[in-house]
Amino acid sequence: MVIEKPLAITMGDAAGIGPEIIAKAFRDAPEVTRGCFVVGDVTTLRRAAQLIRREGEVALPLLLLDQAAEALAVPPHCLPVLQVEALAVPVPFGHISAEAGRLAGCCVRWAAQAALRGEIAGLVTAPLHKEALSAAGAPWDAFPGHTELLQAEAAAYQGKTVAELPVRMMLANDELRTVLVSIHVSLRQAIESVTHDNVLQTLRITHAALTPLLGRAPRIGVAGLNPHAGEGGLFGREEVEIITPALAQARAEGLDVHGPLAPDTVFMRARAKGAQPGEFDVVVAMYHDQGLIPVKYLGVDKGVNVTLGLPLVRTSPDHGTAFDLAGTGQADASSLVEAIRMARHLLA
Repeated sequence: MVIEKPLAITMGDAAGIGPEIIAKAFRDAPEVTRGCFVVGDVTTLRRAAQLIRREGEVALPLLLLDQAAEALAVPPHCLPVLQVEALAVPVPFGHISAEAGRLAGCCVRWAAQAALRGEIAGLVTAPLHKEALSAAGAPWDAFPGHTELLQAEAAAYQGKTVAELPVRMMLANDELRTVLVSIHVSLRQAIESVTHDNVLQTLRITHAALTPLLGRAPRIGVAGLNPHAGEGGLFGREEVEIITPALAQARAEGLDVHGPLAPDTVFMRARAKGAQPGEFDVVVAMYHDQGLIPVKYLGVDKGVNVTLGLPLVRTSPDHGTAFDLAGTGQADASSLVEAIRMARHLLA
């Protein structure tokens, strides 16, 4: 594969496992990380390289870049870093730090803007800590996470309001894909977000994003909000009054949608098993945990988070900062490696 533009990997929270799984990916998967570089703090990444050093081996060498394009010429088993911001002092592992939150936000903003300008192919984001991001204060405390920050950057670049650039979260692995109607809001707010327009918009975004990826229109299974998808209105009216009309309109627009279906079985119906595909290519879930628990239960080592609707490619591992593991060198880089692979696939 010819790599024409570098792919940025943002460092994530310096107190979490992001830096060490990045270092592991560059050490152990050079064929995947070729043409990638890290947007982050050199001191933090050097600490990570030392942390994962195997007995009898030298630590993974770092190469400081002046500009992103230099990443294309970096040899394997070397960690290229573009330092946009720096930490005043190293942050301790496993603790919420406003300074780490600020740095993580700065790295994501730089990478998003570089991708929007066409200087890089896209970005893969290592996990940030939402409390640390909030503790960093303005402007970072306005964003619950990566998705909302990237949406705001892309909207500003295009001269749009955030509402004019709707995005959705998709979590995917080899067995299951799920897209969410609402993302990082309370459960009460998530239920209130199940509106005709939001459900229809999610279906349109899912269809538009997966059609080029699959080479055909995706088969979309839609989960109900209530137990048993409401049982015809016995357990709630949202399916009858909101979701079903939205599906009818989507079908009228040519989308291949099915439902609303019982949330406790639709994911099993969509799950691919080996060479046997599932009944659906993707499940649209009504809220965060309804959609993410089934995918994560199948294994976080292969799960990838993809933001749909952005004018850039963004993927990430499907786990968080894992403060309990940070600094031990035991964190698994598999999901990050899969996120890089997925980004390459989306860019192909």
